[in-house]
Amino acid sequence: MAGGVAGTLVDVALFPIDTIKTRLQSSNGFFKSGGFRGIYKGLLSVSIGSFPGGAVFFCAYEFTKVTLMPFTNQSTGVYMAAASFGEMAGCLVRVPTEVVKQRAQANMKLNSYSALVFTIKDEGFRGLYRGYFKTVMREVPFSFIQFPIWEYLKERLANPDGSLTALTSGLAGGLSGAISGAITTPFDVVKTRAMLAEKETDIARSGILRIMVKIGREEGVSRLFSGLIPRVIWLALGGFVFLGAYDRCKHILTNFQQL
Repeated sequence: MAGGVAGTLVDVALFPIDTIKTRLQSSNGFFKSGGFRGIYKGLLSVSIGSFPGGAVFFCAYEFTKVTLMPFTNQSTGVYMAAASFGEMAGCLVRVPTEVVKQRAQANMKLNSYSALVFTIKDEGFRGLYRGYFKTVMREVPFSFIQFPIWEYLKERLANPDGSLTALTSGLAGGLSGAISGAITTPFDVVKTRAMLAEKETDIARSGILRIMVKIGREEGVSRLFSGLIPRVIWLALGGFVFLGAYDRCKHILTNFQQL
C-alpha cells in the first residue's frame, strides 16, 4: 500500500518533467516531438500503472531484505540485491504503461488509449513489453546505486533512537536519486529509443551496447546524455517524494495496523 501510494504521487506530480525528458531523448528531436505542447499526454497510462508498479517493487524489495539480512553482515550487498530484484519484478507491471506513455508523449497524434490500441494492433501484446530488458538494464544499475546510498544516508541522519522523519528520508532519497540518475542517463536514452522505435527497425532489434554505439557514432556521444538535466531534476524531486512518502505511509500504516 505504501509503495503504491508513493509511486502514484511521484509519477503524477512530476509527469511534465518526464515528458520533456522523453522528447529531448527522441530521435525526432524535442520540438518535432511536441515541444512544450501537451505535456500531460500519456498521463492516463502512467496513472494506471503507478500504484501496482510501486507496490510490486517495494514488496519485492522489503521481502528480499528480510530474507537475506540474517545470512550476511554485508548490508550494502543486501540492499543492492533487494533493489535489483525489486526492479525486475516492478518492471513487469511498469513497462507496458511506460511504452504507451512514451509513445503518447512523443507523438502529438496519439493519446494513451490510441497509443495502446496502435501498439497491440501493430505488434500484439508482446509490443507492450518492447524494451523490457533495456528498461531492466536501466533500472537495475540505477537502483543498485540509489538504494544503498539512501539506506546509508538514512542511517547517518536518523535520530539517536533510530527514528527518521519523512523530510529527512525524502532528502536522502532526493540526493541518492540525483546521483544515480546522472550516472545512468545513457541507459535511459537507449530505453527511450527502443520503446519509440518502429517494429523491425534496426533500433528495435538491437541490443543495448549496439544502440549506444550507433547513437555515439551517428549523433555524437553527447546525445547519450540527452535529457540529463530534466532527468536529474525529475529523479531528485522524485526520490524526495517517492522515498519520503513511502517511509511516511509505511509508518502511518504500521501504527494503524497495531491499533
